[in-house]
Amino acid sequence: MSRPQDPHRPFFSFGNPFRMILPKGSYVSPRLLPLLNTFEETLAERFGKLKPKDKEEVLSLSWMRLAMEFLCETHTDIKSLITKLELPVSDWDEKWIDLYLDNSVNLLDICIAFSSELSRLSQGHLLLQFVLHNLDSNSSKQFVRSLSSLDGWRQHINKKNPRLENCFTILDNLTETLNLPKVKNSAKGKVLMRAMYGVKVATVFVCSIFAAAFSGSTKELMDLQVHDTCFWAEAFTDLQAYVNGEIRYLFSSGRVTVLKELEAVDTSVGKLYPMIQEGVGPVEAEAFQSSISDLGKKADKLSQGLDLLAKEVDGFFQIVLTGRDALLCNLRVASNISDPIQKNKNVEVQAVR
Repeated sequence: MSRPQDPHRPFFSFGNPFRMILPKGSYVSPRLLPLLNTFEETLAERFGKLKPKDKEEVLSLSWMRLAMEFLCETHTDIKSLITKLELPVSDWDEKWIDLYLDNSVNLLDICIAFSSELSRLSQGHLLLQFVLHNLDSNSSKQFVRSLSSLDGWRQHINKKNPRLENCFTILDNLTETLNLPKVKNSAKGKVLMRAMYGVKVATVFVCSIFAAAFSGSTKELMDLQVHDTCFWAEAFTDLQAYVNGEIRYLFSSGRVTVLKELEAVDTSVGKLYPMIQEGVGPVEAEAFQSSISDLGKKADKLSQGLDLLAKEVDGFFQIVLTGRDALLCNLRVASNISDPIQKNKNVEVQAVR
């Protein structure tokens, strides 16, 4: 797919998003305002906590797991807010429902793509285990097999996952829907739309980082411009500038991979490979065993990190899916509406996992 070559992807300016959400002179009751304030204060706090304390944390699997946890918590918060607003589905504008259903199915597709990539990377661990098993032997034949497996591992991690291509289009579509529908004569609706705006900004931000990391390209790394009337705007802008800046630096350095644990394994493989290729004498034996041990430790850390991140992605998938199912259930009860998009979704997910 041909894509723009611009190094930065600033989100298009859409004016004041709250001119349609909380227009000048609009009234929000004293009961509703604390709900919105609490939601936005919590979001601001979470944006602040997500900012890495050190640049080395950026695109580590442990930090990416925290980012996915953050999304799970934020989407859980919006479900809780909807309950507290006591805004029945029957009062929802059709545009809200259509937007929610479209966005949720897009998020499910993104989760499927991310799960697919994590599964693919995890499969490389088998090749590394085979290498370590063969290196336990002093047989030259086994050493040759180890070299072949290391070559296979590098080819495997450098392959592009076609499932990720769809994420690019989805993220473009999600950014276009940040400009929320106009809300008429509904204070609860205005509060809900403003809160959902924050959730969508957080979701696009995190998903664009994952897409960039997994695809090996910063073309889909987005610089979202949010309105400064949001309580969380400053914390988000600070986080986005720090993380996106470091990611662009990592890509510009020409590294094989920007995922920290994966890079650590590749570095270890790079040190071990020439030792196997050239042979090891008595003098190099200690360094050789140290390199084997180092590869084993880093391979295990990578495998564990991928497994933990995969669980968080699956958790996010389930949160989005259950929220979508709950809305559809309420719609069917209210007006017997069916959802053709939903069918076969669970089947597709099981095929990936």
